[in-house]
Amino acid sequence: MKNKSERKQLTVRQKNSIKDFLLVIPFLLLILVFSYYPLYGWVYAFFDYKPPFPLDWNKFVGFKWFVSMVENPVKVKKLVQVLTNTFAMSGLSLFFSWFPMIFAVFLNEISSVPFKKFVQTVTTLPNFISWVLVYAIAFSVFNSTGAINSVLMRLGIIEEPILFLQSSEHVWFKQWLWLTWKNAGWAAIMYIAAITSIDDSLMEAAKIDGASRMQCIWHITIPSILPTYFVLVMMSLANFLSNGMEQYFVFANSFNKAKIEVLDLYVYNLAMGSGGYSLSTAISILKTFVSILLLWLTNVVSKKVRGESLI
Repeated sequence: MKNKSERKQLTVRQKNSIKDFLLVIPFLLLILVFSYYPLYGWVYAFFDYKPPFPLDWNKFVGFKWFVSMVENPVKVKKLVQVLTNTFAMSGLSLFFSWFPMIFAVFLNEISSVPFKKFVQTVTTLPNFISWVLVYAIAFSVFNSTGAINSVLMRLGIIEEPILFLQSSEHVWFKQWLWLTWKNAGWAAIMYIAAITSIDDSLMEAAKIDGASRMQCIWHITIPSILPTYFVLVMMSLANFLSNGMEQYFVFANSFNKAKIEVLDLYVYNLAMGSGGYSLSTAISILKTFVSILLLWLTNVVSKKVRGESLI
């Protein structure tokens, strides 16, 4: 009887496992179609490809485009500038990565539930706005004829409009501000979820012992959500070279191009602007391998520091 019961339980577990796997299949197919199938495009990095003609296998050039990145001084100088912008943008985001956590902590301290929901909604909504609309808002507010310049000129504070969007000064910091405005509320959701999982008895015991509000935050709330913070920081390190291109594409102009062109935008401009598909593909391949290396290093550091690996 015992063996029959064990076999029955094993059969049930197998059936449940098959059902779970069937549920995962659609997501696996999406990953295969949109993440792995496009890797076939890497073949263009080894050919002298000129669009819109089909790939000519007689124009195989091997590692020509990889070598050209370090042989041509002009390309080297351009890559250095692009990488400087990329490291600056990612570095600022990493340096201020604590901001969503602190925002979530103080948002959780708001006693008025309706006001708390209002603040959370208002700060989360920008995440769902496209960067094109964000630039439209920025243009209407900070353009030379926008709201800010109009008010300042009417008050007599300035005589000529300030070129906020066209200026090449403080481009990195301004782009970080726009990114924070758009993503801070959404990023705080992870920390809010971590805060809600804190045992209430800890807070109650601390208050009974006479702990102030700030002492509860400093000694209970923040230590409890630090593991979440470290995981997100390590994931950011693994994606250090991936800034995306939409934000910088819409904010770029002839005045700030040298400071705003990150690696993803440079690859896009190289392929779509000058038709350098092969070279842009070669750069993308190198970026992918560097990202994999960063992910591996981050995983090693996580395992040694936290005792847990990310993957």
